Amino acid sequence: MMQLRNATKGTADAVIQKKRNFLLSLAALGTAALLSIVLAACLGTVKIAPLEALQILLYKIFQLNLGETISQISAAHMDIIWKIRFPRILMAAIVGAGLAVCGTAMQSSVQNPLADPYILGISAGASLGATFAILIHAAAGGMGVAFWAFAGALTACVLVMALSTIGGQMSTIKMILAGTIANSLFIALSNCIIYLAGNAEGIRTVTFWTMGSLAAAKWHNLALPAAGVLAGCLFFLAQSRNLNTMLLGEEAAITLGIDLAKVRRNNLIMTALVTGLIVANCGVIAFVGLIIPHIVRGFVGSDHRRLLPSVILTGILFLIWADVLARSILPSGELPIGIITAMIGAPFFLYILYKNSLGFAGK
Repeated sequence: MMQLRNATKGTADAVIQKKRNFLLSLAALGTAALLSIVLAACLGTVKIAPLEALQILLYKIFQLNLGETISQISAAHMDIIWKIRFPRILMAAIVGAGLAVCGTAMQSSVQNPLADPYILGISAGASLGATFAILIHAAAGGMGVAFWAFAGALTACVLVMALSTIGGQMSTIKMILAGTIANSLFIALSNCIIYLAGNAEGIRTVTFWTMGSLAAAKWHNLALPAAGVLAGCLFFLAQSRNLNTMLLGEEAAITLGIDLAKVRRNNLIMTALVTGLIVANCGVIAFVGLIIPHIVRGFVGSDHRRLLPSVILTGILFLIWADVLARSILPSGELPIGIITAMIGAPFFLYILYKNSLGFAGK
């Protein structure tokens, strides 16, 4: 009896310690995100001291004036931080959190480590909708770019679901193949619209969507993507139990009372909403939803109650610094952030394929 009591106490202590470590890691990630916001505001063509950037942010956000130093800060520096860099940093945080949480949810929903909004054609569908709205104004019927981007993303979801269920039950291989088909189809349709439109100004604008950029981030266009990403994060956090159950396999999930078709449909619709809003404002930023969940899963495990909060904060950190690199790597001008994430994500995608092929060979 004493041994059993000691074993039970030891197990409880281990659980408490594990929870404490997780909370400490979340606090560390949150602190790193806040520090990254301040440091990212300092970097760019015009270098600004971290203390000065912090003073500007505290004054603008909380009306805190640290002594008389705020009056000594130049108006140009204040405008650079508050009107240009800070909205862009916030957009990077919003996009990073949204894409990372959507990628995590999709990998669990379809039980495939290669699933993300880009691989499954959802980003390409959203890009097609945005291209349609930009270059064919009359046919767009006055609807905004965000609406058509969401419509394109939702169409991609419907197409992928329909193709992956042809000939029987949905499988992960069918899902990836269907996503490849949808991705190729929507890219071809986007290119067709660009070719036929003959609108030089519109084509330059569409180039923004195809390569991805945060340069258009302003205060007035932060609210809609922020609301969509917040709704998506809260929705998927509430789905943690279902996502954990789906990892056990389809038969186990059905036995435990999970309606897989309904859960997958709802997850895809929410993913389409978040992805559509992101693409409408920032273009196609690939691989974030693929690499961040894999990196974080290696540290915190597959339990979505721990995985999702960690993924959200890590996505914020990743895209903030990817954007800093995008706007700092060239001496004049900036590199589209979609190029940066693709250059990081493509080798990582190759690593995942190699790792999975080794596991398959071992069987």
